[in-house]
Amino acid sequence: MPSHRPAQPISARAIRFLVALSGLAILSGCSATAPVAWNPGVARQASNWYRSAQARGIADSVLQYQSAEGGWPKNTDLAKAPRTAADIPSDGKENTFDNDGTTLPMEFLARVVHATGARVYRDAFNRGLDYTLAAQYPNGGWPQFYPLRSGYYSHITFNDDAMIRVMSLLRDIASGKPPYEFVDDVRRERAAQAVARGIDLILRTQIKQNGFLTAWCAQYDERTLEPAWARRYEPPSLSGSESVGILRFLMSIEAPTPQIVAAIEGGVRWLRQSAIVGIRLERFTSDDGLADKRVMAESAAETLWARFYELGSNRPIFLGRDSVFRYNFAEIERERRTGYGYYGTWPRRLLDEDYPAWKRELPLQPRRS
Repeated sequence: MPSHRPAQPISARAIRFLVALSGLAILSGCSATAPVAWNPGVARQASNWYRSAQARGIADSVLQYQSAEGGWPKNTDLAKAPRTAADIPSDGKENTFDNDGTTLPMEFLARVVHATGARVYRDAFNRGLDYTLAAQYPNGGWPQFYPLRSGYYSHITFNDDAMIRVMSLLRDIASGKPPYEFVDDVRRERAAQAVARGIDLILRTQIKQNGFLTAWCAQYDERTLEPAWARRYEPPSLSGSESVGILRFLMSIEAPTPQIVAAIEGGVRWLRQSAIVGIRLERFTSDDGLADKRVMAESAAETLWARFYELGSNRPIFLGRDSVFRYNFAEIERERRTGYGYYGTWPRRLLDEDYPAWKRELPLQPRRS
């Protein structure tokens, strides 16, 4: 009979080697079983993953959600192929730039095109690009939905960084750099012109107070460029959140004009002046057992900013679904206190890292008159 030797334990060194090997396989996109969810990470995978059967399967699913106009919906798992036509959003909701709608599908498809050269994905991307360019207003702004829908959906929308995501995508396309090198010269030039108009719109809509440049509102009337309402608890106001994305985009411009530099300096100055210290936002369970939030005094608490600052006074404001301006967070209904981000730390990295880095590089950058 053959002898049976007892299994030898795997050494710690061998375990570390296997773990490292499996990690390399995942990073290189070689893992066929690792799921990739539909979120911004789908456009941040290793380059060779976009040649995989998994990536092409997701791309095939993405194509099924593209509308007749060329756009895509939001809040939809585009990695999961629709089983029936009812799974595809319709009634005007299929064409939006909100919540990564349209921009993320285009970012993903561009990487698949770059990796595979497949014409079917390139054609879908180009349809999306044509749709995005057609959606821009002559004044340089973009609505939340296109074709236009009635109500605040047609306002120029910085809210949740919708317009900044569009402009960032078009800027990258206009550069002609991978993964957008397949885009033809005519479309790249149109993208560059659209970005230039968008930058002009950004500069025109920065709010001035007492002669000083401050910040931006989350949305503007598409005709008058006046600050505008969105939902009932989203008033015309200076934004401690959306202004960060706008400033970060302006800082990415390689040769900023004096006007762009002034816009950045004014926005940063306003963010510093609008910082809120000495309070902490706390989650707790109320006496009736429900989740809630409250503001507590704490001298060592991290710096906060409000989502909404009142135009003119710069006071933080809080609105519930009744649209009444309040200056005390506790006075709005619990459903809104817990269901919306009225306080945040959005500007912290911009002020601590991005702005100082931009400032250091600024003297090295040529100026355009």
